[in-house]
Amino acid sequence: MALDQPTPATTASVFFERREFQRILNLYGRMVSAGEWRDYAIDAQAEACSFSVFRKATEAPLYRIEKRPALAARQGAWSVIGQGGVILKRGHDLEQVLRVFDKGRFKVVD
Repeated sequence: MALDQPTPATTASVFFERREFQRILNLYGRMVSAGEWRDYAIDAQAEACSFSVFRKATEAPLYRIEKRPALAARQGAWSVIGQGGVILKRGHDLEQVLRVFDKGRFKVVD
């Protein structure tokens, strides 16, 4: 390993703050009780973290709620990404980005 490359033990991962994570879990609970979502996964990497939601655990994620701090000054750190990698909403404020899930905006069709 080259000296200028960080070792895995020294690289810090991006993760959600407590308030952000609580807001995402509240949305997840609401969508589970509505029967829309069934499972989730959390991924933390050096440049981003994501909260992926699934209808079934064996499928690809329906949506990914992603935090990329490097984009905070430009497009906003937050994004909601749909199936196929399509960005549904992007912004600086988590609340504003999560409005894409408001009732009546759209519905997942099997």
